[in-house]
Amino acid sequence: MIMMGHFALLVFLAFASMQLLCIAADHDAAIFYDSFEEPFNGRWIVSDKDDYKGIWEHSKSEGHDDYGLLVTEKARKYAIVKELEEPVNLRDGTTVLQYEARFQNGLECGGAYLKYLRPQEAGWKPKEFDNGSPYSIMFGPDICGLTNKVHFILKQKNPKSGEYVEHHLIDPPRVPSDKLSHVYTAILKPDNEISILIDGEVKKKGNFLSAQDFDPPIIPAKTIPDPNEKKPEDWDDRVRIPDPNAVKPDDWDENAPMEIEDMEAVKPEGWLDDESEEIDDPEATKPEDWDDEEDGVWEAPKIDNPKCQTASGCGEWKRPMKRNPAFKGIWNPPLVDNPNYKGIWKPRDIPNPNYFELDKPYFDPIAAIGIEIWTMQEGILFDNILIAKDENVAESYRDTTWKPKFVVEKEKQKAEEEAAGSDDLGGFQTVFDVLYKFADIPFLSKYKLQILDFIEKAEKQPNLTIGVLVSIVVVILTAIFMLIFSGKKQQPRVEKKTEVAADTSNDQGSSGEKPAEEEKEEEKENETGGAAPRQRRRDT
Repeated sequence: MIMMGHFALLVFLAFASMQLLCIAADHDAAIFYDSFEEPFNGRWIVSDKDDYKGIWEHSKSEGHDDYGLLVTEKARKYAIVKELEEPVNLRDGTTVLQYEARFQNGLECGGAYLKYLRPQEAGWKPKEFDNGSPYSIMFGPDICGLTNKVHFILKQKNPKSGEYVEHHLIDPPRVPSDKLSHVYTAILKPDNEISILIDGEVKKKGNFLSAQDFDPPIIPAKTIPDPNEKKPEDWDDRVRIPDPNAVKPDDWDENAPMEIEDMEAVKPEGWLDDESEEIDDPEATKPEDWDDEEDGVWEAPKIDNPKCQTASGCGEWKRPMKRNPAFKGIWNPPLVDNPNYKGIWKPRDIPNPNYFELDKPYFDPIAAIGIEIWTMQEGILFDNILIAKDENVAESYRDTTWKPKFVVEKEKQKAEEEAAGSDDLGGFQTVFDVLYKFADIPFLSKYKLQILDFIEKAEKQPNLTIGVLVSIVVVILTAIFMLIFSGKKQQPRVEKKTEVAADTSNDQGSSGEKPAEEEKEEEKENETGGAAPRQRRRDT
């Protein structure tokens, strides 16, 4: 038994030693790594620019003994930078950019992205670091208003024009909507593939040289519209025009009012002309401390006249208004096909003087890492910033630094939800994932922002999840029905409108289009089911 105990101890020590050796090997394989376990002062340089008043703090991640770099105040600009010992060449093999960010107070309005800066020869200084400092790559989460994305922006120099152009990854992943630690990874491969991972899971893949993956494309178009060509003055691109031969009918009165008094209306019996709808409260008394000179003349508060409650109405009786049958509104000539229509004009294409070809993007080397953000919320924590040349190294860091924290936070979140009497959203996560994919379907593009907003509310507020999911389904079904039935009914409606226009043209010389006042009146009637709006007793 003693021998077995010694053997088990030796096995444990050997395993622990292997783990330490692996961690040490990973640190050696990292080009840059900062765990922020030590204070950042002296290693990171805070910008002295006047606009950047935000205070950085070396702080523990909420619920952990693990330290990070913390944004402490809301509605502030922040800028801090760390120079690398040697510039990193992104054109050599695989490059992995990775770091953790945590919105400890939830997701409201703030950025948590990093800028990977070009060498200082490009025209910047650490103490003057700001939003104009030249970067090669910008990467990380950003959310505010309609913006919700994990940015990946490559800033590349056009070898023909000499200008630097920002190329944005199209359809980047969305930012996780919770208060947990998340790790963001960008993998740049030598075959021009770019992968964006969140928490180790691939959320987006693309190709640097594909026009479908970056906007504007990294390789420019071969031809462009001629910027010097102008549309000829006699070019007519109006498909339809007002009929020049149409004449307003003599009996068309544009000044006729939309409504007139109903002369057939009769004052109801029992109407009290001499009574007001409101009277002074007979039980009200002037406060003892009321000063007429300072407070003004005291007046009793008003109450409903009790006599009017049993009468058909009180006060001066006025005839109700009704639609004026003579109302026609502003006359407009009907539209006819334009005999001079030449089509939509566009300039001719010419060879693009800034066109060039590349086998791979021209990455400027990375000489520093900067955080330059403007945020409306505090509590954003940055941690475990890594640059490596091996995907396995980045994965090892995720497993040893991020994952243990995330597991603890996830369990705590689950316990808090259960304690609050809310159901765990885990059962709905698959549904959310499917709905996110539904939102990307082209024919739902009109409703995409609405659907995404519903999904986020469901994720953030478990007690509303079922109701929100029903709302999303209704939106999707509405879009589907509109798609199915609009195509079947649209043509007859257009034909009918054309007939009305033709009839009106023959009978009245009008375009057949309803005047704006008439359309408003019809909308008002539709809202009330076609009947006149309810009136107060005094208008009856």
